[in-house]
Amino acid sequence: GLLTPLSGTIVINGTHLNELPSKELDQFRGKQIGMVFQRPYFVRNLSIMENLLLSLHLSKNKPNKAYAFELLKKVGLADKANKLPGLLSEGEQQRASIALAVIKRPSLILADEPTASLDDTNCEAICAMLKEQATSNNAQLIIITHDHRLKRQFNNTITL
Repeated sequence: GLLTPLSGTIVINGTHLNELPSKELDQFRGKQIGMVFQRPYFVRNLSIMENLLLSLHLSKNKPNKAYAFELLKKVGLADKANKLPGLLSEGEQQRASIALAVIKRPSLILADEPTASLDDTNCEAICAMLKEQATSNNAQLIIITHDHRLKRQFNNTITL
């Protein structure tokens, strides 16, 4: 939904993305797709909790501070909820970005190198969280990675 395909179609849950007007595509992407980028993106002047709540607001979901805090606990950042993103380590920012991607309970989770800056313990925890979120929300999970620790956690893989 960020780029227009030169050929073919993209269909998610019966919605043809190529046929949506720009505004509707933005709304669809905001509600239905959770993205973990290789480098985290936050509103720098907002705390991690405020970033999570803003994401819910922009996607027209009800603000749910308890659920946001639960996600931060799952990624080991409950004690950092009120910190600005710039005050977190690279690994902490990556874990916060994963919480940001799944807070909307999207039907598709796209993750680009989600464990690149994480130690083994956090890699395992994040992998479990992504799997849990995909299962509990009946979402599809697509991960692009070079991380062999992560690849070993999944049965369905495509290697290029």
